[in-house]
Amino acid sequence: MRTLILGGARSGKSALAERLAARQADVVYIATAQARDGEMAARVAHHRQRRPAQWRTIEEPLALAAALREHARDGRCVLVDCLTLWLSNLLDEQRAVEDWPRERDDLLRTLPTLPGEIVLVSNEVGLGVVPLGELTRRFVDEAGRLHQHLAAPCERVLFVAAGLPLALKGELP
Repeated sequence: MRTLILGGARSGKSALAERLAARQADVVYIATAQARDGEMAARVAHHRQRRPAQWRTIEEPLALAAALREHARDGRCVLVDCLTLWLSNLLDEQRAVEDWPRERDDLLRTLPTLPGEIVLVSNEVGLGVVPLGELTRRFVDEAGRLHQHLAAPCERVLFVAAGLPLALKGELP
């Protein structure tokens, strides 16, 4: 089962993903965040405290498809939180030209082949006005395209607002 969970900031998407993952005895949590400042370090710490101690955490800000191939197994849930932070990491000025398309395509090829349960969390950023600034517009465009491409192979796509999930594809858990 592949599940894509979309929602805005503080919508409850990560908490829902963690509840889904907790149904499995064997969980690997792939964290894409990089704590580059104090505020982000506090967010990372909050997420760590919320996770059960027996979950294995892998911090992988860039090579997501490779991490999924390494850790996905039958009987295991791999939770990725979150795809938009991964995208931000790859749209760094130094990496954007070569790394982003290669890593995105690798993920899109890899996802349908993975064993076990995969839960992907991502921020839906395309519901507002067109943002100012070239990089911000590119981020919104790339996130929207990524979500569309990921929704196709996922058996379940959920949208979360105010802590309430809405099934866009498949059944509510």
